[in-house]
Amino acid sequence: MLYLSTRGHPERRRFSDILLEGLAPDGGLYLPERYPRLEAADLARLRRTYHEQGYAELAFEILRLYIDDIPADDLRALLRRTYTAEVFGTGEIVPLRHLENGLWLEALSNGPTLAFKDMAMQLLGQLFEYELARRGETLNILGATSGDTGSAAEYAMRGKRGIRVFMLSPYGRMSPFQQAQMYSLQDPNIHNLAIEGVFDDCQDIVKAVSADLEFKRRHRIGTVNSINWARLLAQVVYYFAGWIQATGRDDERVSFTVPSGNFGNVCAGHIARMMGLPIGRLVVATNENDVLDEFFRTGVYRVRGSADTYETSSPSMDISKASNFERFVFDLLGRDAEATRRLFAEELARHGRFDLSAHPAFPRAREVFGFASGRSTHAHRLATIRDVWQRHAMLIDPHTADGVKVAREHLQPGVPMIVLETALPAKFAATIVEATGREPDRPAHLVGIESLPKRVRVMPADAAQVKAYIAEVCAAG
Repeated sequence: MLYLSTRGHPERRRFSDILLEGLAPDGGLYLPERYPRLEAADLARLRRTYHEQGYAELAFEILRLYIDDIPADDLRALLRRTYTAEVFGTGEIVPLRHLENGLWLEALSNGPTLAFKDMAMQLLGQLFEYELARRGETLNILGATSGDTGSAAEYAMRGKRGIRVFMLSPYGRMSPFQQAQMYSLQDPNIHNLAIEGVFDDCQDIVKAVSADLEFKRRHRIGTVNSINWARLLAQVVYYFAGWIQATGRDDERVSFTVPSGNFGNVCAGHIARMMGLPIGRLVVATNENDVLDEFFRTGVYRVRGSADTYETSSPSMDISKASNFERFVFDLLGRDAEATRRLFAEELARHGRFDLSAHPAFPRAREVFGFASGRSTHAHRLATIRDVWQRHAMLIDPHTADGVKVAREHLQPGVPMIVLETALPAKFAATIVEATGREPDRPAHLVGIESLPKRVRVMPADAAQVKAYIAEVCAAG
């Protein structure tokens, strides 16, 4: 399997190379040359695999379709070390819970940092360490987080041989629990940089550093954000697991509602659908930062600046530049790399927007690819959290509440709707208390985490200063 850039760079790469690279040299994102297509017999086999051998073996059967430069026995061993009951608290890994009237929640937040990002990041830690040891190399991981990616990456990479992590987060814009999870880590290979700005400023810095090819190569810069194909690929697996648990027939459709800001999580669903998983709708749920909802309603993709990016009670979705959206637009335009490059490298860079409303491909977003969307506000979140608690005795976090609110608007008779859980409520206690009047439970080992000593450096939103800091740390050894 070879991988290409969404912007047309002529070189094709193998999985192990793009694992360590992140962005393509032309600033595009990597995708496979083709999506493996699964037939009914393949889906039946995956169903048996999950029921008889579990999540890790299901992951192996899917990932081996995309990874042919890691020996099969090694890949299987990496996956078995990753997806264990000890790490995820249950042998089911991603259990499904019925909520109401064909509406289900897929529990993705049982990992070490209580967020769905652990599902992919725990595997990335294993893959990075394996590949670096195989090559005898080191890697400096540069990432940006709006709340959960950072802690998931740091917990997955802490203590890993040959790896340093430089994680950028928006100063003062995460919940106290999210900040404490990251900033309390004292491991010498973990470096937290709190950027004076919003998440999009952090993301822009990561892209700017990655675009400096000389610096990137000299300092061995890699990424863990969902621009990294390996992370997206790991997320594809739980769409199959959700479908298997919610259905009894191999031709039975399901729909998914995905709380989304950066389009990575729902892009994994798009890939699963392209592989042949019988998905009816992929519903994108946004908060007040509704860039993605606006596109799917109108065809206009319009990013916002820092001043127009709202600080909300579902902070991990406070994003106005959806990095992974380029992958979907590439497919939407029939994999036209030049058209994709013009939109993202020229029109978006010059005007901060592009308009596909009159493009003949735009109706395909709904009619062919099954996308729909909706928006949720703080008032909606509070009402949904309160309602789910009072009617079902179940606490959900604010991002999952955005998903439930929007999912209820897109239910179809006879088609199960699965909402992907984003995080556990303990990470957003203030909003849970506001909605229900009670503190959410948290694991015993995380009680009092906010009072632990912090290790973080506050910096302006300046790529040059971030590069200088990385160079300084690397020079010190």
